[in-house]
Amino acid sequence: MNSSSVTDLLGQYDPSLPLAEASTIPASWYVDERISEREKRTTFSRSWQMAGRLDQLRESGQYVTCEIAGEPILVVRGSDGELRGFFNVCRHHAAAVMTEPSGCAQNLRCPYHGWTYTLEGALKGTPSFNSECHFDRSQHGLAPVATAVWENWVFVRLDAQGPSLEEFLGVDLIEQIRPLQLSKLHFFERRHYLFDCNWKVFVDNYLDGGYHVPHLHKGLDSVLDYKNYTIENGGRFCLQSSPLTTAKAQEDYAAVRKGDRALYYWMHPNLMINWYEGVMDTNLVLPLGVNQTEVIFDFWFEDVSEAAYARNRASVDVGQQIQDEDMAICKSVQRGLHSRAYSTGRLSVRREAGEHLFHRLLHEDLSAGV
Repeated sequence: MNSSSVTDLLGQYDPSLPLAEASTIPASWYVDERISEREKRTTFSRSWQMAGRLDQLRESGQYVTCEIAGEPILVVRGSDGELRGFFNVCRHHAAAVMTEPSGCAQNLRCPYHGWTYTLEGALKGTPSFNSECHFDRSQHGLAPVATAVWENWVFVRLDAQGPSLEEFLGVDLIEQIRPLQLSKLHFFERRHYLFDCNWKVFVDNYLDGGYHVPHLHKGLDSVLDYKNYTIENGGRFCLQSSPLTTAKAQEDYAAVRKGDRALYYWMHPNLMINWYEGVMDTNLVLPLGVNQTEVIFDFWFEDVSEAAYARNRASVDVGQQIQDEDMAICKSVQRGLHSRAYSTGRLSVRREAGEHLFHRLLHEDLSAGV
């Protein structure tokens, strides 16, 4: 453990430096448990986090569960048609009320002692509770979390107070995404990847403006016009974009990465949308510890018919290859961040504006938690 205080660690980064003078956040931010804990209380508790897909929650009784910043979360469609989020924690002895990743239920029943809640979170059933003094069921419903919908997804915010989802995303991002008509895309498959690195290493890798693509991703590089790759920062997001080319394209990549441009959106802190014509995948980056990260990939296609199955499968396989290539380098970076030989690294003005934005937003989050 670094002997410096957390305040000292935060003071080692200067967010006011322009990109031409800036370096990365310190290596200690990637390896110190105290930074990780502060991220849970600030970055991940105060931001809107994707909890599930809207198609999982269309009908009354449909629910999804997830974990955000170490907190078990439940989102359910009520009998009244409203979507609500709760801490998935029974008010009796703290067990998870719903234990499956998703499903459909007439009520929410804890498997531990059978306490039962309505789809609206109100406590209704309490076996063997008959004469307890001063026990008011109405005061023991599931604890709520803020819940909202954007495009194909359901989001929650752990902190009771904070900006609305629209305010958090920003009008600029919402208006940029709207013309893509994401509602026309259909969910195809989910894959889970475990990376041996801090979650920020994965985000840095994503936000390096394609810097690593010619070196690590030969197949992807074959369909991207690297020289005309652009990086545009918004308030809390970054759009990386590249024209697509067939001049040097590998056949397997050219078959599944089509259209005029590739769009790569990152939304602070941990959600990415990778969009091509008729194809999208989302990346949700979840810290499991200072040295391990889970990245959940959801694959979407405009055509999910049987006739398109082989092409969609080939597209997922291309995504798998890219992740295999990234996993090795992210592990290497995490090992290097523990080295006494490394503290910070300079950023490329041409390529790493998105990474610079991420580090400044992170510093803002963590400083607000001091």
